[in-house]
Amino acid sequence: MGDWGPVIIAVVLFVLLSPGLLFQIPGRHRVVEFGNMQTSGASIVVHAVIFFGLVTVFLVVIGVHIYTG
Repeated sequence: MGDWGPVIIAVVLFVLLSPGLLFQIPGRHRVVEFGNMQTSGASIVVHAVIFFGLVTVFLVVIGVHIYTG
């Protein structure tokens, strides 16, 4: 019986927070750009910090667990 909560949360957040897929902070011409499918070094750092913060909230603070079996 494995705990799939951390795996599912991390994969979903990784896909949703990929820079340029849904949004990009900071954008090339504006602060926030939506669906431009481009990225930059600064946006990678910003999205990594947001990802780390959300993973910490969901896994450590809230304690999401999904058990199978």
